[in-house]
Amino acid sequence: MEPKRLCPYCLQPIPPAAQSCPHCGKVFADRNPGGTLPVGTVLAGRYTVGEMRSIDGEGVLYRGVENLGGFRVTIKEYLPVTLSAERTAENTLCPKTGSEVLFKTTRMDFEDLYRAIQRITPANGLEAVLDVVEANNTVYAVMENPGGILLSQWLEDRPGPLRPEETSAMLQPVFEGVAAMHKIGLVHRGICPENIRVMGDGRCRLAGYATVGLRTAGSGLHEQLYEGYSAPEQYSTAEFEGRYTDEYSLAAVFYRMVCGQAPVPAAQRMVADSNPRAKTVNSAVPGYVSQVLQLGLRLKPMERIQTVPQLYQALSSKEYTTELTRTMKPETPVRTAAPEPEHREHLLSLKALLAGILILLSILILLTLWGMMSHKNDSAPSAVEPEPASSEVLEPQNLVPDFLGMDYAQVQNNREYTGMYLFYVTEEYSDTAPAGQIIQQDPAADTVLKAGETIRLVVSKGPETVEMPNLIGFTQDGAVKELEARGLVASCFMVVNDGSYAAGCVVRASEEPGTKVAVGTVITVYIAADPSVQITTPEEPAATEPTTEPEAPAAEGETEAGSQ
Repeated sequence: MEPKRLCPYCLQPIPPAAQSCPHCGKVFADRNPGGTLPVGTVLAGRYTVGEMRSIDGEGVLYRGVENLGGFRVTIKEYLPVTLSAERTAENTLCPKTGSEVLFKTTRMDFEDLYRAIQRITPANGLEAVLDVVEANNTVYAVMENPGGILLSQWLEDRPGPLRPEETSAMLQPVFEGVAAMHKIGLVHRGICPENIRVMGDGRCRLAGYATVGLRTAGSGLHEQLYEGYSAPEQYSTAEFEGRYTDEYSLAAVFYRMVCGQAPVPAAQRMVADSNPRAKTVNSAVPGYVSQVLQLGLRLKPMERIQTVPQLYQALSSKEYTTELTRTMKPETPVRTAAPEPEHREHLLSLKALLAGILILLSILILLTLWGMMSHKNDSAPSAVEPEPASSEVLEPQNLVPDFLGMDYAQVQNNREYTGMYLFYVTEEYSDTAPAGQIIQQDPAADTVLKAGETIRLVVSKGPETVEMPNLIGFTQDGAVKELEARGLVASCFMVVNDGSYAAGCVVRASEEPGTKVAVGTVITVYIAADPSVQITTPEEPAATEPTTEPEAPAAEGETEAGSQ
């Protein structure tokens, strides 16, 4: 049986092999560029691909339709331009010769990212991931259409900067969404006005998810960095990225909204930091807000504000800012640029010569002192026996590193740690930390500890999993209760019913029965509507990622039948 197809333009059913819509007359051929999926392609029997919206170094963004529910979606295809060679007539994506391993590993990163986001969405402030599909030797992420307009466009249309309290209210959902990502070990790395949408109620939502490779220079993908918003550590693969990376970007977005201009790009600041304080740019910005943004935009990751909740609370409270400032480490000045190669070689030669002279002088002085002491010992009577040397040996003591948040493999593979301490490791389930991440340590960081003593670590086993039940035929209430009993969360959608299904009962779920699912996962449940009820669909909403096409008027979002 051929999969059902809906026209991606008018959402009406179309014949399986049709190259145009008999209802709206749209022709599908040659709508998308070569190398991308043709309009009308069906994925997993559930989604019809529409026109391409945008492309980046990691993949292609398409309009799409969910065929069973009859609502619009956005589809992101993993298609790295630097690693992909061609697409066959059957739409199979082929990697370049010699890039097969990197293609596969980055594809796995892409899939893991979107499956992880799927587990925490729909969540306030984040664009929801509805499904992840493997097909055509690649992976597709199916996302909702949140509507709204890009924050970058919204700011261009608004004269003058915003007040800090207004900015906090608008960005609060984004702060909460990023904090939810951090709890499960994800880092966004692309927070900027081009990836934030302003909704009809004036509050913002975050989109633009991507793997670490796309948002880090020199990773092998054609990177996508945002000048003024990407953190300094994103400009080098040698630097670690973490929660503090997103914190820098959030501070930069807040700076743009209250100052009317973006911060100086991080790469430029690393040479000579000329970024002005927020209060210097806009005198109306309160002093404590200006100070918080200064702390959030520090160039060295370990010296800036570390977490999103800390940043948001400081931006909202002068008292908290005072306390936070008192406990922060002082900022290290940016080093000036390195000398030219010829000058550097000259300095190295001079240093080597001086070092050699100092070594010779040291040897001569030691020989002279040794001769004097030997002569004195030979001539002096041994009237007093020398006191025996103390048998007490001072054992080296060290400060315990901060292992929290690190991957345990990093500790195992670091000879400096394993050569200094013994480790006693236990494992626990965690809904917030990925498997392998260290979630507890004893003693705490910065505790004085002798070499060879034991440090106790608790390592996350990842979220606890349960078996997905077979919900087909359940009523909506019954399905919700069954999922809740297993620790899962239901998100219900009504689907068009031509009379083939029992009204009000489950016809499909986003996870197959019998599969292992993490506790707390959001399960999309499709409920058959009453055949007499006509489910209306909105006009096509705006794109969910940056595009060079003009923005369409925002449409109302899809309506959930009863997300539980």
